[in-house]
Amino acid sequence: MTTGRIYGLGLGPGDPELVTMKAVRLMRSVPVIAYPRTAAGASLVRRIAAPYLPPGLVEVPLDTPMAVDTAPAQAAYDAQADLLAAHLDAGRDVALLCEGDPFLYGSFMYLYDRLADRYEIEVIPGVCSITACAAAAGLPLAGREDVLTVLPATLPEETLMRELSETSAAVIMKIGRHIGKVRRVVEALGCMGGATYVERALTPEQRVLSLAKVPDGEIPYFSTILVFRDRD
Repeated sequence: MTTGRIYGLGLGPGDPELVTMKAVRLMRSVPVIAYPRTAAGASLVRRIAAPYLPPGLVEVPLDTPMAVDTAPAQAAYDAQADLLAAHLDAGRDVALLCEGDPFLYGSFMYLYDRLADRYEIEVIPGVCSITACAAAAGLPLAGREDVLTVLPATLPEETLMRELSETSAAVIMKIGRHIGKVRRVVEALGCMGGATYVERALTPEQRVLSLAKVPDGEIPYFSTILVFRDRD
């Protein structure tokens, strides 16, 4: 029996109208969809896809621990790959739903690494959170000779300081509990006037405000800070 094919579908940052026509077509044609969900059972990407899912689909939720220690996550990805492989070996195509773009800071890449040498995989790009945040804030990311740098907030403080000091524009992702560290770096570089905070871009829960007005304490994981060194 021929094995199934897996599709990594980028479904964008949250607005169902930003899902590509190709992703919609594939969701309506495969027998199985898979998607990540939190320990509480919530799935943003499942919510994005909901308007386009036909009845009768087999759904495979993928539970992934979110922790600093990577060992539990690696074991979870191994188990997820086995779940998907069982459907693929049975000849069933699988659409793996991904928030934003599959190859930009997404968990899809870990499953891709585990499955690409055994199965045919097609990756469908999606609107990424970086451009979604720029659109929500009304701030062009880069032009002319600007250098755009993308940084995860999980980096050490000294690394963030060095990278931000050497770029024209930056997108800092994965903020969450790292908000205090990022604020210290931005303040130290004198860029607070050019720093904008975007939370849950292009969803009904969207918030856009100056970084200076963001309160201390942990903020949502789906938040991003845009920093422009020459736009104060």
